[in-house]
Amino acid sequence: MHPWLLVFSLSVISGLFASILNIAAVAALVIFTVSAYLVVRPQAPRTQRVLFGAITTMIALALAMHKLPGFNNPVLLPDSRFSANAELFRQYANFDKGAVGLVLLAFLCKRSMSFAELGEAFRRALPVAGMTIVLVMATAIPIGCLQPDFKLPAFTPIFLLTNLFLTCIAEEAFFRGFLQDRLGRTLKKLRWGGVVAIVVSAVLFGLAHAGGGMKFVLLATLSGIGYAYAYQITKKIEAAILAHFLLNAVHFLFFTYPYLQQA
Repeated sequence: MHPWLLVFSLSVISGLFASILNIAAVAALVIFTVSAYLVVRPQAPRTQRVLFGAITTMIALALAMHKLPGFNNPVLLPDSRFSANAELFRQYANFDKGAVGLVLLAFLCKRSMSFAELGEAFRRALPVAGMTIVLVMATAIPIGCLQPDFKLPAFTPIFLLTNLFLTCIAEEAFFRGFLQDRLGRTLKKLRWGGVVAIVVSAVLFGLAHAGGGMKFVLLATLSGIGYAYAYQITKKIEAAILAHFLLNAVHFLFFTYPYLQQA
């Protein structure tokens, strides 16, 4: 058994016994895993890849948006206010969203195969991450979403680790490693195919944040362009994950989190 599959299986079994999952959740995870595998199964016909690609997309979105029954994600941080003028924030250990990241990362994402490749991907992604952070924060402050606010709460290590594994990896595996990569391959014969793939993945990423209003759609779209570009120039999912995580870490440590109270 592949190591990742062993870890995933043990996590599902543990979640079942801990009442974080029930049988419906386990069934959804099994179907999702099988569907993702069938997208990349050796010698799979194109019709199978397209069909199960669509199924994988729908299940991944449903899991990431917590729309499927059977998950009782534990609260890691109850309603808290990190700044006097910030909205309340609650952090969950989202098993459903984390599972999306793990399965897509295992089956469908282009990963670094050596430390040398990883180092090169990070080296190329860092300037992109820096420019993305500057652009997003320079936009967020004047439109009234954030203001400078340095903080280092005791919860910081848990927050950052949870954000990395259950937010950044999951979202980048889906929007960049899965959607952008496949769209880019579909459009590779077009002159601007790569640009279209970047823009489409970024806009969809922005729309996924529509629950926060149009300001957050704008900010998420801008950040999504940065993450997508980091992926485009490296073709390594770790580059997009790094850019995403660095922006989120800077946001949490140096600015209002999650955002200013809205009038």
